[in-house]
Amino acid sequence: MLRYVHTFGILLIMNIGLTAQTVKGTIYDTNQSYIDYADIINLRTNEHTHSDENGRFRLANTQIGDTLNVIHFFYDSAKIVIYSFNIDTRIKVVLKQKEFALEQVIVKPRKDPNYTLSKIDLAIQPVQNAQELLKRVPGLFIGQHAGGGKAEQIFLRGFDIDHGTDINLTVDGMPINMVSHAHGQGYADMHFIIPEILENISYTKGPYDISRGNLATAGNVNFTTKDRLESSSISYQTGSFNKSRTLASLSLIDDASSAAYISSEYTKTDGPFEASQHFKRLNVFGKWTHWTHSNDKISLSASIFASNWDASGQVPQRAIASGLISRFGAIDSTEGGKTHRINLNLNYSKYIDDKSHLKTDIYMSNYGFDLFSNFTF
Repeated sequence: MLRYVHTFGILLIMNIGLTAQTVKGTIYDTNQSYIDYADIINLRTNEHTHSDENGRFRLANTQIGDTLNVIHFFYDSAKIVIYSFNIDTRIKVVLKQKEFALEQVIVKPRKDPNYTLSKIDLAIQPVQNAQELLKRVPGLFIGQHAGGGKAEQIFLRGFDIDHGTDINLTVDGMPINMVSHAHGQGYADMHFIIPEILENISYTKGPYDISRGNLATAGNVNFTTKDRLESSSISYQTGSFNKSRTLASLSLIDDASSAAYISSEYTKTDGPFEASQHFKRLNVFGKWTHWTHSNDKISLSASIFASNWDASGQVPQRAIASGLISRFGAIDSTEGGKTHRINLNLNYSKYIDDKSHLKTDIYMSNYGFDLFSNFTF
């Protein structure tokens, strides 16, 4: 009798082990940063899922002995064999970053192609300022007037967006646009963003996302900063027109549960015009991120930005045609301005389950802008 009971118990355990269950996991890179939009494929069933913004994933209909293939465009793939199930723990998958290579093209629903395109652009086309960041958005182009410290004139898909009136711009959930501004509703001065600390740029075109608010007539662009730095660094660049740019980034904390860093940028140039631009800009950005044992995420960032400049301004064609000034001359070289912005941004992501989480953003901005113009010619 005991022998039959023993045999029945073994068969029951085997049946439980072979019963399809849901496996849970989290995907990281070698710097302990979460990897989102990774594909996880069960090679036995060909069922698949992808990781969320916190690297988490769930894959149903999985049995002991199944092999999961983890694929991401920017990382070497990995195969994970399921040896056991534990509903209270997650498997941890670490992927190593690879060089860009078009080895495969995977077409699947619910994937954001803009995400991949912008990640590639940021990695292979370095940018030095906010103007170049906006150029990463297909179909968007910009113009600059009244000196390098003023927000750019934006054009997107036939829209003259002015300085941000018809496009919603955010960074880590904090609005860049200012609804009330003397120079136009939605004025968006992005110059406080340091390009090297950006993780991704996401964008959509058209007024199709109600969560973006009433400024997103032509589209919206969201910038996401890095949670941690790959390493500390310092760089210096110089070029024509007495241009120079110094960047320093320092990683302060870098462990499994917390990360913190500070980055600073100083840029100056005289510009290509006969009247020197005397442009100077200073940016300082710091961010602290913590992941709790309950999978919650807390981020606190602060930034300070200040700039001042002179501008050649608008000139009449008759003055150039008569030889009074050259094409790069100025009627009034005292035009220009100065501006500053101080930001404090708190993000809290509350983990509810693997399919849902609650986000809370609290931010504060202080902005000052003085612009000196002369339209009398």
